[in-house]
Order: sequence, then structure tokens, then C-alpha cells
Amino acid sequence: MSSNTKQKAGLPGKQDLEAMSIFRYELRKFLRVSEEVCNAAGITTLQYQLLLHVCGFPERRWATVGELAERLQAAPNGTAALVSRCEAAGLVKRKTDKTDRRQVQVHLTAKGERCLLKLAAEHKTHYGSFAWVFGEKHA
Repeated sequence: MSSNTKQKAGLPGKQDLEAMSIFRYELRKFLRVSEEVCNAAGITTLQYQLLLHVCGFPERRWATVGELAERLQAAPNGTAALVSRCEAAGLVKRKTDKTDRRQVQVHLTAKGERCLLKLAAEHKTHYGSFAWVFGEKHA
């Protein structure tokens, strides 16, 4: 199949495959470093991600279990269990929403915030190819 035919069929060309390969390689390197950084701090990468998403939710410093499940791309019941483990570790606390008592907010504790900021600072130094996350141009 010629490269012209591939493009018409929507198949990736060689440049696309090279770009995808580089992206996956950089992503895997980052994830491996993230695992090492989190494990050294005594938490899992999922616990770190949960802390990050609680604090990083747009325009507020808390999130619901459903919102966290979406951000983690996980089932709500699994996310609720993860919140419980983080709560037992003293990293987060649940609060009932004052306007909708059916809604539960997940907030960082002081310990959780300290842990998040320390780990986020370490992660930020490893973003490398992902500098665009911070609005920086990649060299």
C-alpha cells in the first residue's frame, strides 16, 4: 500500500508512528520515575494522583468521589476505596456538602498537602518532554 493510499485510509504514516513511539517512550519514562518517587515517599502512584486531583480540581481545592473517579479513569467504588485508604493514612478527609447533603467532598489534610507539594515538586523536575504542561516551549 502506498503512503498516499495509507493517508486516505486514515492509517498512520511513518512520521505518525515515530511521534507516537516517542510520546509513549517519554510517558513510560515519566511513569517509571513517578513510581520510584512515590514508593520512596511511602505512598502509591494512585494515592499521589488522588491527592493531585483533589487539589488540582479547577477553581476549588476539593473534589467528589465521582469527579476523582473520572480523573483517575477508575470505577467509583474503587475510587471510594482509594479515598478510604488515603483517609486512613491521614492524607484526606471527607466532608458532607453543606448545600447538597447527599454529596461528599474529599479534601486534603495538612499532612496530605505537605505530601502532595513535596511529591509534585519532585515530579515537576521530571516532566522533561512534557514542559508544555506548564506552558513552556519544548526545545
